[in-house]
Amino acid sequence: MGQKTAISYLNEELQEIKRLRKKHNLTQAELAKLAGVSQSLIAKIEAGTVDPTFSHVRKILEVLHGMEREKEQKAEQLITGKIISVSKNEPMPEAIRKMKSHGISQLPVTDGKAIVGLVSETNIIEKIAEGASPAKLQVKDVMEDAPPIIAKTTPLTAVMELLRHSPLVVVAENGKPKGVITKADILKKIAVL
Repeated sequence: MGQKTAISYLNEELQEIKRLRKKHNLTQAELAKLAGVSQSLIAKIEAGTVDPTFSHVRKILEVLHGMEREKEQKAEQLITGKIISVSKNEPMPEAIRKMKSHGISQLPVTDGKAIVGLVSETNIIEKIAEGASPAKLQVKDVMEDAPPIIAKTTPLTAVMELLRHSPLVVVAENGKPKGVITKADILKKIAVL
């Protein structure tokens, strides 16, 4: 059964070559040149009349998948330019006020210019449920670990994977935060498509 699975996987990969080539509007000759193989090899692979070597298939798929990555949207296309944050030493009511006035449910927490944590509505509610009074808390008493910090060139698929585990990601350039991406930003982008 394992051998059959490996063979069917290989067949899927070979079919993927033709699909991706057409998706990128490449001729067989153009793909062959980019991958450093012959056009006749591409034609035979697509026709299913040759059993190509692993190294040839890998070269061809690397070219095609590289084209996919180049076309994929990057983090810089989704960022919210202004970072609304709160200092770790601010009183909790100030953080709550900022969330309400900006209509957001979480804030990056700063210590100087560095992002050191995240405070969210969920964190605040949990503290209140434990019996704490928001008026007596500082942000550092409620914050969780810092959200992921990514480069502006991070692909959208990686951003979405990070957002499965964090309410937001911070986009930085040369170590300096430039903006944030939230789950809501992703949904807005999808709604436009």
